[in-house]
Amino acid sequence: MIDYHSKTDFALTDTDKYTEWIITIIREYEREPGQIQYVFLDDEELLAMNQEYLKHDYYTDIITFDYSAGDDVTGDIFISVDRVKDNARDYRVDFKDELRRVMIHGILHLLGMQDSTDAERNKMRKAEDAAMKLFHVKH
Repeated sequence: MIDYHSKTDFALTDTDKYTEWIITIIREYEREPGQIQYVFLDDEELLAMNQEYLKHDYYTDIITFDYSAGDDVTGDIFISVDRVKDNARDYRVDFKDELRRVMIHGILHLLGMQDSTDAERNKMRKAEDAAMKLFHVKH
């Protein structure tokens, strides 16, 4: 089950479409969706989490907590709507496209992908691009 919560005035629309897309991506990796929770919040809340849990003192667009076991993909994905808006503006992309990229980035982390090195970031970006293309495909 995939749940969506917001601690800001942002509300994700078309959640059924997002859920279907996310499940499709997870199954592309031959895994099964477990309990996945998205929480949308502001910069300050995600910064506080980044400081407390990861000991990082900077803004980020996403923090993912992986609780997966076996083939089940389970975790909590926290996304700063403020960061997504800023990144969309900076990269000159639509907010919804940037949001989808960040959302699937969290899923790819739950699937075991990392992004610490250049090689890992390149692999992650290719996987994000492939997943993005599937969003508008009827499943």
